[in-house]
Amino acid sequence: MFNAGDKVRIISCEDDPRAVGRTGRIVDEVPPGPLTEGRWTVNGVGLLIGPVLVHTHEIQKIG
Repeated sequence: MFNAGDKVRIISCEDDPRAVGRTGRIVDEVPPGPLTEGRWTVNGVGLLIGPVLVHTHEIQKIG
């Protein structure tokens, strides 16, 4: 389970393949629901990459 502020590494990303291998932080205060199709929002991935939506299996908690 992830919480807002958790630092994660993106291991795959359907939303934006440029995000793979990068790190960011979980934005969501609550577990994802139908609006995001069960995907977490990760921000701070890169200067030219906006927030990305990722499934639980696409990210790994670090730190």
